[in-house]
Formats: sequence, C-alpha cells, structure tokens
Amino acid sequence: MKAIQVVTPGKIEIIEKEMPGINRGDEVLIQVRLVGICGSDMHIYHGTSPVATYPRVIGHEMVGEIAEIGSDVKRLAVGDKVVMEPIQWCGTCYACRSGRKNVCTQLEVYGVHKDGAYQEYIVLPEKIVHKVDSRLDWHEAVLVEPFTIGAQANWRGDVKAGDFVFIMGAGPIGLCALQVAKIKGAVCMISDLSDDKLDYARSLGADYVLNPLKDNINVEIERITDGVGPNVTIDAVCTVKTFEQAVEMTSVAGRVVVLGFSDAPSQIAQFHITKKELTVVGSRLQSDKFAEVIEWFNSGNMKVNSFVTHRFALEDIHQAIKLIETSPNEVRKVVLEVGGMQK
Repeated sequence: MKAIQVVTPGKIEIIEKEMPGINRGDEVLIQVRLVGICGSDMHIYHGTSPVATYPRVIGHEMVGEIAEIGSDVKRLAVGDKVVMEPIQWCGTCYACRSGRKNVCTQLEVYGVHKDGAYQEYIVLPEKIVHKVDSRLDWHEAVLVEPFTIGAQANWRGDVKAGDFVFIMGAGPIGLCALQVAKIKGAVCMISDLSDDKLDYARSLGADYVLNPLKDNINVEIERITDGVGPNVTIDAVCTVKTFEQAVEMTSVAGRVVVLGFSDAPSQIAQFHITKKELTVVGSRLQSDKFAEVIEWFNSGNMKVNSFVTHRFALEDIHQAIKLIETSPNEVRKVVLEVGGMQK
C-alpha cells in the first residue's frame, strides 16, 4: 500500500509499505479515506518540530472506514465511519491521573512519534477510534480532530457565556477556536493580516474582525471592551510578540492561552501577570474532547461545509505542499484523498 513518509527534514516521499494487520483483540483496521494537512505536519517536513522523530509517516487529521475488527472490540463495527484520537498515553502518571492524558509523561502522538495516517490503511486500538454519524460528509468529518484542538483551547481558557474572547490568528486553529467560543456564548474578536480570512471568520460568527495592517489593535479592543480588555486571549499566531501582546492586553482576572511550540524566549514583565492576576496556560492537543466535538458535528452546530478549500490525491502531496507554502491566504484546509487497498 502507499504511504507518505518524511524521510528526513525537507525530504518527503511516497513509499510502498506492507499493509498492516490486526495483532491484538482490541485493535481495528481502518481504510483511510481523507487526511487533513496540519501545520504540525509542515513543521515536521521542514524540520522545525521539536518533538518529531524520523523517518516518519505523518498525518493525524483522519477519517476512514472500519475494514476489520479484533475479537475484543465492542463499540465499533465493520463499515463504521470513524476518526482517530491521535495520542497514546500511559494512564498512570500524574498528568493521566489528573485527566490530562494529552501531556502524559510517556505521550506518543501518531504522525509525530508513531507512524500516522498518510497511508491507505492503519491499525489502531479501539479506545482511540471514535464513530461519527454516517450522514456526515467525509470532508466534514475529517475536521473533527482540528476542532478538538479549538475545544481544548477554550477549555484551558475557561471560556464562558458573555466573555470577551480575542483570538489572534484566523488560520485553521483560530477558526476552530472561534466556533467553539461562539457555541459557548462568548463575544469574539479575531485578528489576521488577511482580509479574506477575516471575511470568512465573520461568516462563522466573529463579532469583530481586526487587521493589524489597518487597525490599531489595542485601541480597537479597548473600545470594544469599554477599556477592560479581553477576558480570554487565545494566541493562535504563536510568535514571541503575540505572546507578549496577549499578556499585556488581557483583562484583570483574565486568561491567556498559548498554543505555540517555539523555544524562543519572550520578554514579559511579572508586573502584568501579578497585578492583573492573570492565568497563563498552554494548550496542547486535547484531552477527552472528541465526544463533545463529535456531538457538535453530528447535530450540525459546526459550520464546516466550506472549511476544506483544496483536495489532492495522496500521490499529489508535493503539489499540496507547494500550494500551502506559496498561497497561504487561499488555503483554509487542504486534504488528501486516499485510494483503496493495493492488491
């Protein structure tokens, strides 16, 4: 069967590998239908991921169909439309015991530490495979995993109805965080350098859109919030500067949510954090968010039918990467359409 492997940073190849088989009773064999290209996949390709190992079959935003089940599988059946929760955890460390398996001390992420879903078939344990409504379009269901990232960011920021939430960046994760915040009843502001992305954010329910090239962000947010500042700031741009700005502008008793993986240090005075008694938190992956997000998808509460902007065959991965790198303002989500089993 075909798979996409990042051999070394900057070198990605379409390889042939043996089709996997079920080895344990709790495993399922999934025929992969669609896989989304995530920013973290691009970081692995470019060698800028601080956690990836090589060579690696990448990909974790997957939807597929159950092709075979192990003898102990109870929740799933052949033919089910499913998505993958792309993490493995130990269940015994402090993080796991605290309900934070996403930062398990022995965490392994599919597509990062373990081979992921850029392949025609994949075998996974039942516990990380989640069924979605068969009526969901494949190109909608493939978005479940990115929306769990948005749900996690909202949970970490303790977003509540009536909160003013400022989302920095209208890329895929910023847009996912926006929709979750709106479901929770927040007033949402979102910024980006692209007016096209801001227009799309507005169509998803953003109450205010801001372009730093045209708007004085601090002045506008102060006006919108009557001088208080956002109660929650979600930094989906993930630069040193945006992190500093988030801490400076967030309201008293507010929450700052950081999603970046950069190891570049920021210059943040303790004064801003202590005086306002800010809560500054990281948000990584997700912990137990799949059931909630899948319910939103199944019930039609998520506006996702226009989220996927480009589709490529698995074999056209190089063209897909080129599009993402050369036309970022045209792209919301690029997906790879995966073929069937090779005989």
